[in-house]
This record gives sequence, C-alpha cells and structure tokens, in this order.
Amino acid sequence: MKKLIGTMVITTLMATTGQAIAGDAAAGQAKSTSCAGCHGANGISSNDLWPNLAGQKATYLSKQIKAFRDGQRNNRMMSNMVKNLTDQDADDLAAYYSGL
Repeated sequence: MKKLIGTMVITTLMATTGQAIAGDAAAGQAKSTSCAGCHGANGISSNDLWPNLAGQKATYLSKQIKAFRDGQRNNRMMSNMVKNLTDQDADDLAAYYSGL
C-alpha cells in the first residue's frame, strides 16, 4: 500500500510540475534518422563534441530540443535541425532516446 501511495504521489507531482512528457518512443525512433548523423544510430556519438543522447532523462531532452528550436539555446546546427519540430516531435524523440 505504501508503494502504491508513493507512486501516486510521484505521478501527481510530475503532472503538476510539468515534469512528465507524453512522448511516443516508436514515433521518436522514426523521427531520429536526422539525429543519427551526429548523435549516433543508437544515441551514442562517436565525436567528443556532440553529446550522447541515449539514456538521458526524457524531460531534459525534450526541454533542450525545444530550447534550441525556440532560440533559448544557440547553436546554428542544432537550431537548424530542430526548427520545424513540434512539441510532440520533441517529446517523441526524448522518449525514444531516454529509453536507449
């Protein structure tokens, strides 16, 4: 019972603080082909200049994608790559990479 209550509390906190994302990992995988050139086919980059995406927290990844898209983070290459992504696209990609 304590475990169930704890899970309910965490779920409620995530929903009310905006920490949960509703991404579809399968859709994210389909959208990830353009990411693989720099971040690797499995989210592991072969270049020290580009971060690994595999295993990162979904909320973090989604937030960063949106920040590049919206100009809150500045990187010409990333901003160009994500400029046409919707919030759902960002959440889907985040769900995919966080699950790797």
